[in-house]
Amino acid sequence: MAKPKFQLTQYSLFIFLVFSILLCFFHVEASSVLQLGLEDHEPWLNEEDEEVIMVQSSHDSRKRCDFSVGKWVYDQSYPLYDSNCPYLSTAVTCQKNGRPDSDYEKWKWKPQGCSIPRFDALDFLGRMRKKRIMLVGDSIMRNQWESLVCLVQGVIPNGRKRVMYSGPSMAFHAMDFETSIEFSWAPLLVELKKGPENKRILHLDLIQENAKYWRNVDILVFDSAHWWTHSDQWSSWDYFMEGNNLLKSMNPMVAYQKGLTTWSKWVDSNLDPRKTRVIFRSMSPRHNRENGWKCYNQKQPLAFFSHQHVPEQLLVLQGVLRRMRFPVFLQDITTMTALRRDGHPSVYSRAMAEEEKQHPRDFSSDCSHWCLPGVPDIWNEMLSALLKQ
Repeated sequence: MAKPKFQLTQYSLFIFLVFSILLCFFHVEASSVLQLGLEDHEPWLNEEDEEVIMVQSSHDSRKRCDFSVGKWVYDQSYPLYDSNCPYLSTAVTCQKNGRPDSDYEKWKWKPQGCSIPRFDALDFLGRMRKKRIMLVGDSIMRNQWESLVCLVQGVIPNGRKRVMYSGPSMAFHAMDFETSIEFSWAPLLVELKKGPENKRILHLDLIQENAKYWRNVDILVFDSAHWWTHSDQWSSWDYFMEGNNLLKSMNPMVAYQKGLTTWSKWVDSNLDPRKTRVIFRSMSPRHNRENGWKCYNQKQPLAFFSHQHVPEQLLVLQGVLRRMRFPVFLQDITTMTALRRDGHPSVYSRAMAEEEKQHPRDFSSDCSHWCLPGVPDIWNEMLSALLKQ
């Protein structure tokens, strides 16, 4: 009778081993499914929104929405502030200067497959509490700085906000939030100095005099393109200098690449991505062909381009950013802004007398800067969305 008892024990051991293996396999599978679910969870997803709001980033491999692709949509609820904002320069207050139409204020940008949240001043200031945000660049960046200040200033009591000036910089302070929104003038990023015989020398490998203003800032937003492409008549320099080499002429895009490379090396060497976020806004296109009147009397955005063209400046910028160690975000506003030939001051960059209004074509036309409220407000809505990530 001992033999059957041994067979029963052996059979029971076999069943136990099979059950143990299946149990372990199930545990591993369950753990893998749980882990996969955690990894697939998108931290930027807001379940209260009908659309997923995402941003582009060259250093982010996750699925993302390209803000640069989309269309302009008329929205009667815009603009987000009016031209009575006390921080606007006269040159951009087109309504005050007599522009007869106002639809250019009522277009918002709708990217394909996602959305840009409407700018919320209190939310933005809350996220910027105890932070410095600085916009660095040329007069187009000054245009954007004025837009951003006007977007936030309306929710701050009069006695709790002020603007201060220091050298080439200016700063709007929201005192209750301990927040500053600053602008630093550096249209070429690298240094432009006076040399012998009062000659203007552009030092392609020097940046420290400008960069000293950029330290200890939490969020830096840069632009630099327009001054690099000025014609000889309007060029800002007489000579280029690199090291000890003084040059009378250079291909402007080669010079641009060298200047941006100097900037990129400074960022890589001096900034900590754990403490500072860096954004580079792409070039804002001009509409000044046809003797400067391309933007005059334009009242609607273009719906599309018959021939898509990527400016050489943007290609140079993309190449420099790709070679950087520091994770710089490229905010590409070039194509979307190229559609907005209706948004420039044109002849309304100053108030005209009644007799001048009868012959507006006799006056200069600004087809580079932007009326406010207007196009730069959308750049700042994009910027706010990016800074939520």
